[in-house]
Amino acid sequence: MAFLLFILVLAVFLSLSFFRASLLSWLLAAMVFVPLIAVQSRISDTALQLVYIVLLLVIVVFGLPFLRRFLVSRPLLGVFRKIMPQVSQTEQEALDAGTVWWDGELFSGNPHWDKLLALPKPGLSAEEQAFLDNEVEQLCAMIDDWDVTHVRQDLPPQVWQFIRDKGFFGMIIPKEYGGLQFSAQAHSAVVTKVASRSGTAAVTVMVPNSLGPAELLLHYGTQAQKDKYLRRLAKGEEVPCFALTGPFAGSDAGAIPDVGTVCYGEFNGQADVLGVRVSWEKRYITLAPVATLLGLAFKLYDPQNLLGPEVARGITLALIPVDTPGVRVGRRHFPLNSAFQNGPTQGTDVFIPLDYIIGGAERIGQGWRMLMECLAAGRSISLPASATGGVKLAARTSGAYARVRKQFHMPVGKFEGVEEALTRIAGNLYVMDAARVLTAQAVDLGEKPSVISAIVKYHCTERGRVVINDAMDVHGGKGICLGPDNYLARFYQQTPIGITVEGANILTRSLIIFGQGAVRAHPYVLKEIKAAHDADKKRAVFDFDAALFGHISFAMSNAVRSLLFALSSGRIIDAPTAEPTRRYYQLLTRYATSFAFAADIAMLVLGGGLKRREKLSARLGDVLSQLYLCSAVLKKFEDDGRPLEDMPLLDWAMQDGLYRIQLAFDGVLQNFPSRPAALLLRALIFPLGQCRRPPSDALGHEVATLILGPTQARERLTAGSYIPSDEHDAVGALEAALASTLRCEPLQAELVDARKAGKLKALDEPGQIAEARAAGLITEAQAAQLERDYALRRKVIMVDDFAPEQLAAGR
Repeated sequence: MAFLLFILVLAVFLSLSFFRASLLSWLLAAMVFVPLIAVQSRISDTALQLVYIVLLLVIVVFGLPFLRRFLVSRPLLGVFRKIMPQVSQTEQEALDAGTVWWDGELFSGNPHWDKLLALPKPGLSAEEQAFLDNEVEQLCAMIDDWDVTHVRQDLPPQVWQFIRDKGFFGMIIPKEYGGLQFSAQAHSAVVTKVASRSGTAAVTVMVPNSLGPAELLLHYGTQAQKDKYLRRLAKGEEVPCFALTGPFAGSDAGAIPDVGTVCYGEFNGQADVLGVRVSWEKRYITLAPVATLLGLAFKLYDPQNLLGPEVARGITLALIPVDTPGVRVGRRHFPLNSAFQNGPTQGTDVFIPLDYIIGGAERIGQGWRMLMECLAAGRSISLPASATGGVKLAARTSGAYARVRKQFHMPVGKFEGVEEALTRIAGNLYVMDAARVLTAQAVDLGEKPSVISAIVKYHCTERGRVVINDAMDVHGGKGICLGPDNYLARFYQQTPIGITVEGANILTRSLIIFGQGAVRAHPYVLKEIKAAHDADKKRAVFDFDAALFGHISFAMSNAVRSLLFALSSGRIIDAPTAEPTRRYYQLLTRYATSFAFAADIAMLVLGGGLKRREKLSARLGDVLSQLYLCSAVLKKFEDDGRPLEDMPLLDWAMQDGLYRIQLAFDGVLQNFPSRPAALLLRALIFPLGQCRRPPSDALGHEVATLILGPTQARERLTAGSYIPSDEHDAVGALEAALASTLRCEPLQAELVDARKAGKLKALDEPGQIAEARAAGLITEAQAAQLERDYALRRKVIMVDDFAPEQLAAGR
């Protein structure tokens, strides 16, 4: 009887926890089972009475909301306020900025996949597609990246003019101001395609459309500021830049030393104008050397209280024409052989009127919040797109080169070592493109995904680094010799730029992804923090009570669900699709549940110290990141129509992501500072041990094969990149060589057989072709085809060389 009662109690406990039962349901269960257990235990009448009294007290205290808030929640709120880590103003503004989207679903431990799959398939409007097929195609065709990066160290004047005339600077500006008013998806597609041709051009196009004056004016500018500048920005009559980073304030941009003091001064011949006298020193400012309009972040002070006590102080943003007296621009940095315009700017005692402040006087002191809101564009769209564009180029050319280039009478792409690199190239591109498209769609839906933007920026740029290293290995000597025919070297050199800007990747991973996500995307933590900061004591206790007990139910549910899902390997989880993807949805839900539980334990055990445990935070962020990337991969597969040919890519991406999740969890558990908590986590997350494995060699072979020839999967994978048809172009010649190689291989085999039979005596390939034609072994047309094939392969394989004087210092 006792055993049956134990089983029954355990079943009820698991059921209530699993389904996140309300506090009332728990009290009702206690009313039933506590007396049963007490009676079954055969305790004395006195002890039984004591149990009933305690049970009654618990039911009264926790069952009556006003009493629970007074006796339980109010004291706990006081404790919470004392142990809660101090949050600076800039940290608070970063937490408040942006929106929670799919990251909230993942943090819930129970993602609703139907919501993700219900999103419409991303696409471009007819106008956007026409721009991509025409203007963007023309821009790419105009660019000779060797000329840009080696000869000019700048885009040619005609390219600058084309960019201005065709509205590339105004993609995000509404049509009422003369802009293109493109979607985030189109913005991303344009940058991706341009980046597959030239990193310099991509940066030049993307910066005015991401974190810059146009973005800030659209969201926060006064109507007068919009009317004055947006049309000029859209037409390229103004070239914008935004100055944030300085020598002593890089990632800690909230510590900027640049200051402005409210005062009266002379402006445009008028005396006693109320404004700001500001000085600054900034660096790494893209487009600053050629800018006509400077966006500036500085700290504003009002020592004489000229603005009045009701006006905020602090970080403020202004828009300053560069011809304003005291503004200095023009000098350039030289970022890793990239030719995009980037340089420092300084200003000394520059007087500006108050109407130069973006948003006017009412936006004074709100600059950091404004920047955090707008930063999503650079992180969500521009940087993932530019990294993906470069990787599309690397994937298409590496596959083709590995098929055309032969060693030991076999394409190098069929060597298993090279195949391994090709697998990573194709698999990482599949993940990157999926994340790029899904995140741009979030922006189009009106989201400002602060956590997701950090995830996609970090992982696209980091995977881009992996891909370009693999691509260079595949190309060997072809990749390391600079020249007009080297289509990889500049991408290789410039990869660290994307990794460094818009938040250095090291800090993005270790501080932002989980550090911000744990508060921002968690269903209860932010509510608890807001209650702790609420000056209205009555409302604070009410809100804290609701959040606290919701949080307790949430944590208990995730603990039980994590264990049950792990024991069943997720097979009891409902999935929104049938095979072949059903299993992946189950596993992602399993790990999302474990992640939510692990996050709660980390915050409970470490409290404010979690902020300083950057390695632990980074690994938890890795779990969240992989959950998002895998979600994007599944969405992409559905949107593409579930093509069976892409199954190797899907399987590789998912298996790689799931394995990385396991590795990240293991890193958390091995390094968790509380060993009892680590043992609890391991028991509930991996009760049967770790069973995920990286993608197999056999699967890798299938993935690599997809990019070694003109398959539909290769076309889908590299869609949206620039593919020149001119055979004088290095990439165009490679495309032609791939097609020619595949056509000519039967004829090549005939020549090999003839040589083995002693019918051909020539030692070199051109001689063998001529000899075979003379002997009637091949026709004139076949000989011409083989000669063209040889010429194409030779052009692809050869590397650039120069006369010594061309490489002399000073050239």
